[in-house]
Amino acid sequence: MQKRILLYYFFISVALGSFIYTAQQLKIALPKIVNNYINDFLILPIVLTVCLFILRWSRRNKSYTIPIGVIIYICVFYGVFFEYLLPKFHPRYTADFIDVFLYFISGVVFYFLQKNDSNIENVN
Repeated sequence: MQKRILLYYFFISVALGSFIYTAQQLKIALPKIVNNYINDFLILPIVLTVCLFILRWSRRNKSYTIPIGVIIYICVFYGVFFEYLLPKFHPRYTADFIDVFLYFISGVVFYFLQKNDSNIENVN
């Protein structure tokens, strides 16, 4: 039986992201890389997986995949919105090129995970 890696990745990402967010709120010291970058890497696969499941449900097509162009568009949107616009208007946000890079890397990870998930659906 083939595993649904995308679903596992989603739940692990939500759990890890929630743990990091909670630790930050409780002022627990975290390594800089964890504190500043892990959630930026996790967010796009989480958002895109939710979108994918809604699209598969609404289209009644269990093998539907989000096109690479849409994934790139979402990565650009997150980069511009969270790393360019919000830092100008809200002190909580800081512009960081590494975050933009992480958005794109995680978008690529999602692309391949969803393709794997789609191939599993076609086999069953």
